[in-house]
Amino acid sequence: MPAGTLYRGREGMWSWVAHRVTGVLIFFFLFVHVLDTSLVRVSPEAYDEVVATYKNPIVNLMEYGLVAAVLFHALNGLRVIAVDFWSKGPRYQKQMLWTVVGVWVVLMAGAFYPILQHTLRDLFGS
Repeated sequence: MPAGTLYRGREGMWSWVAHRVTGVLIFFFLFVHVLDTSLVRVSPEAYDEVVATYKNPIVNLMEYGLVAAVLFHALNGLRVIAVDFWSKGPRYQKQMLWTVVGVWVVLMAGAFYPILQHTLRDLFGS
């Protein structure tokens, strides 16, 4: 393999990978959500049983992960739009990525307690 032809990956590549991974995760959530919600038409009792199984700390952490995935996917999608349609977008794509990551971290920190409060109370008390 000639030297210099192997792409070693930088911020743009990892942003691309994270965008695809979050998109797939969101798709699978929506698929499961449609399936479990459709149970209400078949058997309301079965629906209630399924929803009751969701009320545990593991699923609550998964909900936080879902918020993280949706938020990153949305913010990075806005960055991709800016890179594609703004004439200076490609020049500033790295700075925009770090801005997206910074905003994402701040918003996820702010969402930590509101989303996980029930789990935190169950594990550590009031």
